[in-house]
Amino acid sequence: MRARSAVFDGAIAAVLLLLVEQEAWTGALSTHRQGPHWAQALGAGVAAAVLAVRRRWPLGCVLVACGAMAAEFAVFGAPEGFAVASVPIVAGYAVAAYEERTRALWGLAALAGLGVAWIGFDPMTTTPTLAAQGAAWLSLWLVGWLLGAYRRTRRLYVEGLIRERDERAAAAVSDERTRIARELHDVIGHSVSVMTVQASAVRRLMRSDQSRERAALETVEATGREALAEMRRVLGMLRSGDTAERAPAPSLQQLPELVARFAAAGLAVDVATEGEVVPLPPGLDLTAYRVVQEGLTNALRHAAAARATVRLRYDRALTVSVRDDGRGGVAQPGDGLRGMGERVAMYGGSLSAAAVEGGFLLTAELPLPRPAS
Repeated sequence: MRARSAVFDGAIAAVLLLLVEQEAWTGALSTHRQGPHWAQALGAGVAAAVLAVRRRWPLGCVLVACGAMAAEFAVFGAPEGFAVASVPIVAGYAVAAYEERTRALWGLAALAGLGVAWIGFDPMTTTPTLAAQGAAWLSLWLVGWLLGAYRRTRRLYVEGLIRERDERAAAAVSDERTRIARELHDVIGHSVSVMTVQASAVRRLMRSDQSRERAALETVEATGREALAEMRRVLGMLRSGDTAERAPAPSLQQLPELVARFAAAGLAVDVATEGEVVPLPPGLDLTAYRVVQEGLTNALRHAAAARATVRLRYDRALTVSVRDDGRGGVAQPGDGLRGMGERVAMYGGSLSAAAVEGGFLLTAELPLPRPAS
């Protein structure tokens, strides 16, 4: 429990303790007092004091409070007053707000028992009409308990939404990592296969006296084949659940086809390229393509945009931006953007998404590899 909550509970208990003691000794806020003043002060004082731990031990708090007051009523009779009626309201709220439902119902039963004792041991209650009037006070205890139950239900609902959001985000990141692994396997597998084939071809062209060179190339071939086999074993589980038709990994060269698909869906897309276009490594090329795809998907599906602009700027880094004219003001990143952030970060880049005037802007900055010297 936070220190601030403990201080708040202690303050509530202190205020109620002051009121019940004032009511017991001076008669303030009371209709009538019953029995010795010290007895009423003791019973109500114990009940008010235990409210200081109402958040830590809710059921114990309400049982002690109801028990102390009911015992004093049974021995000396029940008084009538505002302060002595306020303690069960706070105790009932606490047990319903901080206990699970079964224990909260036990607390409600304790309040009902206290209510019966309060009415039954009040010497001023001599007719059924007076008893009914006294029972009206008990409705305030029930209201307090119901407010606590609503508070607990609301808190659990919000916690459930947060937990569901976190689970969706974790699943999105996991799915994106799985997708990256599959695509990386395609990219690296192709490159290693080419290297192995080239090494084999060179080995066959070598002279018979180049035994050391032939042995080195045989090692390259064997290592390449082992690497491919190991990748297939590691990623076999990922591929086993993939029933979609396998296709070559897309790249920015397929950007016109991607734009055409979104245009057919009702989103007009303009593409602009700045700087000198340079060849990109397959993995980086694929990541840039996925950023454009994610930005256009968000524009069409979530922002209800009519037009989007894709800009590719080649400099020391490749900057990919997608701006739409739809509804901006997205407060939290979606699951797709979280996954895309993972993908971009894998290549040392950064991803930002923010509402701008007249729409939404998604920007990724991907460092370009330095040319070999």
